[in-house]
Amino acid sequence: MGQLEWNSFTKKIYIHTSLEKLYHLWSTTEGITSWFLRHAEYKNPEGQIRKPSEQIQKGDTYTWQWHNWDGKEEGSILKANGKDYLEISFGSSKVSVQLEEKNNLVIVTLTQFDIPVDEESKLKIHYGCSNGWTFWLANLKAYIEHNILLNETEINLKDNKLAGYQFVNM
Repeated sequence: MGQLEWNSFTKKIYIHTSLEKLYHLWSTTEGITSWFLRHAEYKNPEGQIRKPSEQIQKGDTYTWQWHNWDGKEEGSILKANGKDYLEISFGSSKVSVQLEEKNNLVIVTLTQFDIPVDEESKLKIHYGCSNGWTFWLANLKAYIEHNILLNETEINLKDNKLAGYQFVNM
């Protein structure tokens, strides 16, 4: 990608941790609910719920729920190599997470792609998710490096219909 486009975006962050720990935090129920979600459930292709510490696999499905939002996201695990890469369907788009060791750090590269380019998707997916992932990657770094969470879990922001566009710590 030589220029910014509406159909995808990429976010990167360096984190002081191991590749194995980061992959666990992205690829298990116990990991992803420790820093990102209120609730996550992964099911294998036979419909059995994966154990909290069990890694996701290609072909699994997921249900995610956030703090301060009553909705849920459901999708599929498109790729998961057990080490440094995963890809999921995410609404009408896809999200990939690539982990790479560099200079005794791990660089997390998150790309959301195949985003529709209609006006609503430009606002809600490109703008909204791009802002959201920026915060969540910073939250992941804060959690790993400083053992703190930046997202709001105690104050109910659900009654404010613009909360997701105004509060940086949803």
